[in-house]
Amino acid sequence: MMEEKEKKFLTVAPFQCAWRKDLKFREAGRGCVAFDAFAHNDVTLVFRENVGSQHYHYKRDDSPHYTVILGSHRNRRLKIEVDGKTEVDVEGIGLCCSSAFQSYWICIYDGLISIGKGRYPFQNLVFQWLDSNPNCSVRYVGLSSWDKHVGYRNVNVLSLPQNHMLLWKQVDSGEYEGKEDSEEELEDEQIEYDKWGLDNFLESWELSDMFFVVGEEERPVPAHKVILQASGNFPLSPSNENVLQLKDLTYPTLHALLQFIYTGHTQISESQLGSLWALSRQFEVMPLAKQCEETVERFQLNKKLFDSGRNVELSYPNSWPHCSATFPFGLPINVLKLKKLHSAAQYSDVNIYIEGHGLVAQPHRVILSLWSIPFAKMFTNGMRESSSSEVSLSDVSPEAFKIMLDFMYSGEISLEDTMDFGNLLLQLLLLADKFGVTLLYQECCKTLLECLSEDSECPILLAVSSLPSCKLIEETCVRKCAMHFDYCTTASLDFILLDDTTFSSIIQHQELTVTSEERVLNAILMWCMRAKELCGWEMVDELLANSTADLIFQERLPSLSDLLPFVRFPLLPYHLLQKLGQSNLSKHVHIFYNIVREAINYVEFGLGRAGSDQNIRFQHRRSSYKELQYIYDGDSNGVLYFAGTSYGEHQWVNPVLAKRITITASSPTSRYTDPKALVSRTYQGTCIAGPRMEDGNKCVWWMIDLGQDHQLVCNYYTLRQDGSRAYIRSWNFQGSLDGKTWTNLRVHEYDQTICKPGQFASWAITGPNSLLPFRFFRVVLTGPTVDASDPWNLCICYLELYGFFR
Repeated sequence: MMEEKEKKFLTVAPFQCAWRKDLKFREAGRGCVAFDAFAHNDVTLVFRENVGSQHYHYKRDDSPHYTVILGSHRNRRLKIEVDGKTEVDVEGIGLCCSSAFQSYWICIYDGLISIGKGRYPFQNLVFQWLDSNPNCSVRYVGLSSWDKHVGYRNVNVLSLPQNHMLLWKQVDSGEYEGKEDSEEELEDEQIEYDKWGLDNFLESWELSDMFFVVGEEERPVPAHKVILQASGNFPLSPSNENVLQLKDLTYPTLHALLQFIYTGHTQISESQLGSLWALSRQFEVMPLAKQCEETVERFQLNKKLFDSGRNVELSYPNSWPHCSATFPFGLPINVLKLKKLHSAAQYSDVNIYIEGHGLVAQPHRVILSLWSIPFAKMFTNGMRESSSSEVSLSDVSPEAFKIMLDFMYSGEISLEDTMDFGNLLLQLLLLADKFGVTLLYQECCKTLLECLSEDSECPILLAVSSLPSCKLIEETCVRKCAMHFDYCTTASLDFILLDDTTFSSIIQHQELTVTSEERVLNAILMWCMRAKELCGWEMVDELLANSTADLIFQERLPSLSDLLPFVRFPLLPYHLLQKLGQSNLSKHVHIFYNIVREAINYVEFGLGRAGSDQNIRFQHRRSSYKELQYIYDGDSNGVLYFAGTSYGEHQWVNPVLAKRITITASSPTSRYTDPKALVSRTYQGTCIAGPRMEDGNKCVWWMIDLGQDHQLVCNYYTLRQDGSRAYIRSWNFQGSLDGKTWTNLRVHEYDQTICKPGQFASWAITGPNSLLPFRFFRVVLTGPTVDASDPWNLCICYLELYGFFR
């Protein structure tokens, strides 16, 4: 049987198949599933047009489907079946062991099945197969097994990037036949992209800046100075000739040396092993010298280890000091030496100029070409840059370009945490995408997604929405903007610059979170009129009194008609609907009038007369907030009172005792530090939170946790002084999502409001932070109270919060 474990992974028993509702491609025949799995063998995924049975045995199913089996035949082979018939059976990727999860991804694009290994989808492609008769209807993903239990976790269905070169090796705009010559050339280039590396430049005259003259026949062998000097110590200098004479050496020995440097492995006959050892010591290619030495020693101990008729294999172990895991791809290149050559511009063969900034870098063509196919084409296809030592770039940030160059030489991003960090990271992402530096692009994406905030979501969305390669970031930003809709459409006007498709995606997003449908209406009107300042529907209504919809909304007027149906007018208060029905908006915008009348009919006569119960405009949003409005001090309208009624279901019980909320203090629980007393609604003569030391500082606070399933957009809060005269004067009211990082919602500096024992006091929360939802709230002292005898006790016996709760 299939069961959900405490560690949140799914165990699938032999011959079973799990079908989850969320595991569904957005577009039939096109999608990607990423997942972690562990098993002894046979991790099996099934792709079908419709959800199958849990007791699914893929060989007995006659409906069209694909089956992908990782680790078939006791973890040795990869199989792909079409409608139960084996079409692919090759030596393939297997799971390393049964005691640890491994990460994989599988994507399908009109019959092109791509399989990769690793945490990052669309990277580390290991196998592809194209179905000549593709099934373009598969949509649902089933998690299955063969004869062993399989564990799955972190299973996600992703949309496909439209131009990722690794995946579209055989696909060009969905066409498989009838390509022009130029298209075939492009396809060949894409097929080789995943094989691109330093070995492409081994003994190639492309981009070479020196050559060896070998043996009596004086055979010329090209190479690259920067690669050689980063791997050893060759007698080269910027001032000498670009020729190195090796007349006493045979070509096979030099070839073996260069092959080891450029590819990380080589082979040589037993008779020439000694010459290779001597040559590697001469030029101080120490990883190769050590390999030769160890091989000679093993040979001397046991000659039977070697077959005299076969070559000796030598490989770089990828474990030497200063070797980066990212660059240079497991080659015997000292990254520290490479970086020094770059910083000193030694052996540089190109000058990079950026328009408006002059000379910004003097790198090496071979390093740029190693990371970037656009640069490689620039330097080798006969363009002006192929014969010139100067390259001019425009519309490029010099700061971002220098960081990209540093990455090319070290494999690491060196970004300082400055005020401009987010903008620079975004520029670096766009630059990596422009020049095809895939690993840098991947790291930027990861960092950017980790750094997303309410303030950065719209600006980032504006920058990436037109880039197909940034689809994952775009979708994440759309989702975040929908979740933080109030803030993103009120704290700034960046959202009005979004294109219609992107803004419409936010409005229609299933995770759209709003405190009122009126905010959705206001945001749509502001976007359609390209508002230059924050405004509500009332201001638009006033403008229409002396103008027309055509003049106010201009070219976005058609979009207004498309977007207004996504406002759920029936959820608005009846008195507001009546105002809207009599407004100039109803008179000038026909669809507005119809939708408002529909909502009024719904409120007055019920759903039966207003329309079908399937109409989304009549349904509450999954993430809608309940408004809990402050009326007066000590009222029963607050969040904590609401929690005590089990959110409106029962009579009031202290919410701490009912375990609806959790209250903690900076000092330990005691007779006078009683969490439940703070919300008991019974006056307490003494209720104290005492000081504690945090990071070497004295800290005093009361904190409320609404629970992992609840959040509050707080717009008001109330305190009550206990029976003492220790009145607070300086404190902060704060909110947090995780209980660790705090946001100030209101700062009080020598506030003298509280001046009597037992006094109530309330304050409004204003500004952009009043639009953000939080789970945790606390009152924290920032200065002493007026009690000189014990100034660091927080003496309040009542706390209540108000706002939009969910």
